[in-house]
Amino acid sequence: MLDKMNQIYPVRYTVFIASVVLLIFTLLGAVGLGLSGWWPTLFLVLTGIGLYDLQQAHHAILRNYPVVGHLRFMLESIRPEIRQYFLESETEATPFSRAQRTLVYSRAKGQTDKRPFGTQLDVRSVGYEWINHSLITTQLAGHDFRVKVGGKDCTQPYDISLFNVSAMSFGALSANAVLALNLGAKLGGFAHDTGEGSISRHHRTHGGDLIWEIGSGYFGCRDGTGHFSPERFVENVCSPQVKMVEIKLSQGAKPGHGGVLPGPKVTEEIAEARGVMVGQDCISPACHSSFSTPLGLMQFVQQLRTLSEGKPVGIKLCIGHPWEWFAIVKAMLETGIQPDFIVVDGAEGGTGAAPLEFSDHMGMPLQEGLRLVHNTLVGVGLRTSIRVGASGKIVSAFDMARALALGADWCNSARGFMFALGCIQAQTCHTGNCPTGVTTQDPTRQMALVVPSKADRVHNFHTNTLEALQELMEASGLQTPHDFTPRHIMRRVTETQTLHLSDLVDSLETGALLKSDLSGLPSAFSDWPLTRASSFALQTAA
Repeated sequence: MLDKMNQIYPVRYTVFIASVVLLIFTLLGAVGLGLSGWWPTLFLVLTGIGLYDLQQAHHAILRNYPVVGHLRFMLESIRPEIRQYFLESETEATPFSRAQRTLVYSRAKGQTDKRPFGTQLDVRSVGYEWINHSLITTQLAGHDFRVKVGGKDCTQPYDISLFNVSAMSFGALSANAVLALNLGAKLGGFAHDTGEGSISRHHRTHGGDLIWEIGSGYFGCRDGTGHFSPERFVENVCSPQVKMVEIKLSQGAKPGHGGVLPGPKVTEEIAEARGVMVGQDCISPACHSSFSTPLGLMQFVQQLRTLSEGKPVGIKLCIGHPWEWFAIVKAMLETGIQPDFIVVDGAEGGTGAAPLEFSDHMGMPLQEGLRLVHNTLVGVGLRTSIRVGASGKIVSAFDMARALALGADWCNSARGFMFALGCIQAQTCHTGNCPTGVTTQDPTRQMALVVPSKADRVHNFHTNTLEALQELMEASGLQTPHDFTPRHIMRRVTETQTLHLSDLVDSLETGALLKSDLSGLPSAFSDWPLTRASSFALQTAA
């Protein structure tokens, strides 16, 4: 009942509606109100502000909160410490700092990101990182960096941008958010990952490139029992929009954890996209039903590649038990079947619905997971034929440079593009009350997100971030993004000591894991001899 009342009369419109009503009363000379003198002028001004807020296209906050939304911007205009105290306290629960969000907002709006008075970071703090520059700089022709994805069995390779929209499902995001992201991807020529919720009608509207993520619920390609349906898969994958297929084994925010979208939230549009029943619980199991062994996973990869007529097929995972990852690699060697790409999702990745313990303490962070995947593929001689993507709190060009140095071929960002849409990190994603219309299915709230305006910001953020990466490369004397190595990144490890990132991460030589003598391997590979392609389980030593 309250939800229906709120759709008819949103409480957040109270000040605006009250201003209109009182303006009418004063203009009609209502008796007994005692509203004379400057009161009509006040109500006229507030009404005018509210009308402007509702029709302007740049600020979702003002469209959702006419008149009162200006209080936020007023607070942001005063001293930084007051703004921080009232609006965005830098607590451990805040995923991104104010400086990071400001950077994204500036780039999304096409504003300068240059600041006076130098760095605002404490360069003496432990963990501070920087890139070593060169006295012999380079001059690059442009910033449209791309990587060809497609291995030996792929007949429709895809030239993917170095910066793309990470997996976020329709249902988690509003229809307008999906529309804006995909239109932005279309404008900028980069890829938009559908997330586990499959391909909705909103993904198709503007024709932007899609990476179709297929999770354990097989949404968009499931039969009536929730298992994989080859026929339904072919119906969707044949779309020219679908450039790659990504099998999600786990996600960084809640690896090893399934999910349930309650029946009342399963609308007709969501049911249509996912292939489920309207109003019934939509369940994502914790693991897949199409395979139970590494060998089975490789057969599934090959099946999807065949059904898609040769489009790139890969896997996405947050690294957990290293031996399970090693078993997957051994299955590649034993079967000769290789995924065209692997996306490594760091444990720092986000979601709107994850148990706190999973968000904070489950899964391997991106640096360790990405380096382990890169080194393993190098160690078995497959690194040149399999591309590696990275996701997990990647927002800036420096974040990209660090991921590239650790072994990534390209990067995906979720919250960065959410900020470009106008997300203010209200952290109400799970309530349906998102103030900017990004993560809500409330039709009155998501109307505040104006698709053309936000699509331009998505496009701008992508363009300006890659331009910043180009500048970092030129200052470092590099010719390509993949010239970044761990030796280019420095990190302060104590108040008095700094080290190259290469001193802090492991590196393997090509073919090192194929040798008979495995002594001298880094400790991260101690379980390599105890794994086999036929099982995810760790084998006992002989």
